[in-house]
Amino acid sequence: MAHPVDDENRTLSDPHVRYLVTKAALHAAKALTAAGWKPERRLETLMECHGIVLAARGPGSPLPFGRFREALSSDLAQLLPDGVEPVDLKGLFVLDHDGQVTEDAFDLDFEQRMLLHTLRKLDRSTDMLGGVRELREEVEQETVYLALSKQGVQSVYENGREDLIRYPSGPTDGLADLRLPPTVVEFYTDIPYASTHQGWWYECPICRWPMRLALGKSAGALVGSARCWHTPHAEMGASYLFRPSDDGSAAELLPEPRLDRPAGREAVLFPDIDGIPQPMPAENHKALARGIWRYTTVPGIPELALRDRLVERGLKVDLWPALDAYDLMVKIPGTKTSFKVDVKDYTSATTLASLIHAQEGDRGGAAWLVVPDYRAGQVPLLSGVCHQYDMKVATASAFAELVCKQAGVMWA
Repeated sequence: MAHPVDDENRTLSDPHVRYLVTKAALHAAKALTAAGWKPERRLETLMECHGIVLAARGPGSPLPFGRFREALSSDLAQLLPDGVEPVDLKGLFVLDHDGQVTEDAFDLDFEQRMLLHTLRKLDRSTDMLGGVRELREEVEQETVYLALSKQGVQSVYENGREDLIRYPSGPTDGLADLRLPPTVVEFYTDIPYASTHQGWWYECPICRWPMRLALGKSAGALVGSARCWHTPHAEMGASYLFRPSDDGSAAELLPEPRLDRPAGREAVLFPDIDGIPQPMPAENHKALARGIWRYTTVPGIPELALRDRLVERGLKVDLWPALDAYDLMVKIPGTKTSFKVDVKDYTSATTLASLIHAQEGDRGGAAWLVVPDYRAGQVPLLSGVCHQYDMKVATASAFAELVCKQAGVMWA
């Protein structure tokens, strides 16, 4: 279904309408939560975002500014015009109870942009709205990829990408030691404001990116929380409490109750989170831009873990062959059996499925789509789409167990 967006009767597809609504809501939420903004700047940004939503809805579906403002703290699907299926927007909030922009909103916005960016490159979408800057820009991941692959040397690409995964944050004076070109180092920026307290920050024990810090009341007392911005990491144990300080001193983190470590095949890839993150000064420290962290560092963790654990079991694994045609080439020594693997960690299985369909499978020729164990619920939907393109889908642990069985070795 298409919807009018201006007086010339141009139209937008449903995915683009959902994208514009999500993008406008996300920008509006940032305007409401950003520190130090003057009231007139907040209002101006909110009005601009309201205008984008009106453009996406079309002249036949007006939306009062008050309803737009209310929807930012409730179900985002309210902003869609009649006839557009909400899909992942149903039940989505852009602001949580702490007044912070939610991870799901950020992820959905980025994943929708990835889909539209791919459609544009494939010349399968002609409904780009020229006034929206984000749809004219290259996706950050592509900028990084081009910088790392520019020399055409496999080892240079592997070293740079592995550093982005292992070192998404750290001291400013240590950036020069990373195996990255200057254009990629520029994606390291100041520690996010929402990840600091009294000038201190804490890295997630799983991904090493600054955790989100928030203050709240519990039994009348002020209590702080530190949680990884990536919800699955927080659910695995990257979640802590602390007593806020008011004298500039660093707070000590206390682990929140966490789920037991999984048993069986999933235990092998489960991260070690026994240590308590130590405070670090925000001054003279930097972290990767959120998009690079979320879609390079986060999915890179299971990529490296799979490589390392399979190699320990005697298999041969190549990372990002042919300058990232796909993510892993797994070979069983002494045989001609090999597995071409693409690893994806998308919050929205629907958007990932649409991306796979748009590309008619994996553009690099991968025969397996592997998702982290915490995305096991996505396997049925993705399997239905991938089957059309002779691709198989599995969780990381299920895939590793299958490969090890064929190699005649134990996975767990």
